[in-house]
Amino acid sequence: MGNNRSKKTGIKSRTGWLARFLKSDKDVPVLAAVAAGLYPIFFYFTNNYTLINTWRHVAYFAVAFVCVPVVVFFVAHRISRLSVFEKIKKYVLPFLNIFVFLFLLKVCLYAGLQKKLIVLILVVSAIFAFFLYKHLKKVIVIQLLLAAIGIYTLVPTVITQLNYSDEWMKQPDNIEDAVFTKKPNVYVIQPDGYLNFSELNKGYYNYDNSKFESFLAENNFTNYPNFRSNYASTLASNSATFVMKHHYYNRGTSFSEAINARNVIVSSNPVLDLFKKNGYLTHLLVQKPYLLLNKPEIGYDKSNFSLDDVAYIGTGLGPSQDLLPYLKQYMEEDPDTPKFYFMEIFNPGHIHNRKADSRGVDGERELWIEGLEWANTVLTETISHIKEEDPNALIIIMADHGGFVGLNYSKEIYYKTQDRDIIYSIFSSQLSIHWPEGEAPEVDKSISTAINLFRVVFSYLCDDPSFIDHLQDDGSYVILNKDAPQGIYQYIDDNGKVVFKKR
Repeated sequence: MGNNRSKKTGIKSRTGWLARFLKSDKDVPVLAAVAAGLYPIFFYFTNNYTLINTWRHVAYFAVAFVCVPVVVFFVAHRISRLSVFEKIKKYVLPFLNIFVFLFLLKVCLYAGLQKKLIVLILVVSAIFAFFLYKHLKKVIVIQLLLAAIGIYTLVPTVITQLNYSDEWMKQPDNIEDAVFTKKPNVYVIQPDGYLNFSELNKGYYNYDNSKFESFLAENNFTNYPNFRSNYASTLASNSATFVMKHHYYNRGTSFSEAINARNVIVSSNPVLDLFKKNGYLTHLLVQKPYLLLNKPEIGYDKSNFSLDDVAYIGTGLGPSQDLLPYLKQYMEEDPDTPKFYFMEIFNPGHIHNRKADSRGVDGERELWIEGLEWANTVLTETISHIKEEDPNALIIIMADHGGFVGLNYSKEIYYKTQDRDIIYSIFSSQLSIHWPEGEAPEVDKSISTAINLFRVVFSYLCDDPSFIDHLQDDGSYVILNKDAPQGIYQYIDDNGKVVFKKR
């Protein structure tokens, strides 16, 4: 009986406090500011955790979304108490609360200014302030409830990140201690979403790329027909490729944001570390700072972007930098030191991500082909310069995944399909290699997918064929949540056959 009475008393006291708060005429500028900023913070962290998973980001958002509004609300409230502002005093806090809340949500959803949307938010805030100012405290309560829900949805995301294990990165042999017997400069050039030549002239693409293919042939490149990626996005594909092992999306639910992928690609991985151990200067050249969005430590010796160039809120997909001037500069520096370059080119790219932006299958194909032609121009200029200045370089053109042409928009990948051409549109990726002296080594016959590429490269550089005794399976994997139980599925097996197997 005593326990029940105490519980009822506790409930009454809480509901009594809420009733008193709602009926009170006292202004609460600080609480109004905190309530406006809390939910947008939790919303953004929940939906973008892999982009902002550092204490620097926590501090930035706490200041920008809470501390700054608190100061603004407090000062504005104090000023509004002056007699000259007596007529508008009651509207100030309601207007600021709704405006800041909606504006911060807009920031969370859309990077950039979106002037028309800001004007709309101003109008909505003014209307609320004028007609519904008496209900501000009810809005504050709702905002705090949303914040509580935001914490509830954020916690599993944080727990997943905290439980992340790098056990998958451990190698089955001593490849991380390999010693190179030959040290050519190595250039890995990655055109995003570049489909393999063997698929380009058929299926949903049906494009004649013979001009660029002839250019590569004239420059002694070896093309690898039917080469493909193991994963469906830049982050998932590259993190597996540079570790030379499968992560199977780390049991995630988003194919585009693999856990800790940027840190693996940019900060430290077996491929990058092995080049450094063998005395290579390492260079990261990216047209856009997409790989640096969560401000990971840059493990490369030199980069055309610094972390100071990366905004705390953004997509990393703004205007492209011209990489050729940086490449020329780095090639001239330290002429007696072997160099490793990872260059990321954001074309052809893949089709639009969202249904709202899609131009339909045919329209998306046309846009992709425009991107392909632009990529061919950049690749031609880049390769021509490398060949002129460094004729015996090891040059690897390796795409990260396909272009997704045939789908209406890229998020359709979550829907189960057994359409062979769609599946290869997702995973087929170009691989062309210029081997020093123009002769491909015998071990290159082991190259089928991206995950095993560097084992073959290191086998060549070390004259040690034993490294290909530990190749990973050449399966290609996807995350599905539509028309099939949610999970990770193998879409293409070791032999390039379309399958459907849940992991």
